[in-house]
Amino acid sequence: MGMCLMPLPVPYAGAGEVSTTTEAGLLGAEDADQLAYATSERRVLVTHDPDLIELAHRDQAHAGIAYCDPERRSLRSIIGSLLLIWEVLSPEEMEGHVEYL
Repeated sequence: MGMCLMPLPVPYAGAGEVSTTTEAGLLGAEDADQLAYATSERRVLVTHDPDLIELAHRDQAHAGIAYCDPERRSLRSIIGSLLLIWEVLSPEEMEGHVEYL
């Protein structure tokens, strides 16, 4: 189970709204439940959990996933990449897409 952030509501409002699994009451929830929540809220899911990527590739529809390896990139770099995604990819382009940061 991954600690995931769910930023960038798919109709990207303003500068992007961010919520956490804790705020959503999903801390410790199964990956499928976290992905289902993000999908129902039309949010891109940010994660460092490779199991979520496997789940998404199997057959579960989603509003988009941004995967990052925190051991390979700094927080500053990850945030910069997320802002770039927010600026250049439309909600339609993110839907069902996994973006590797």
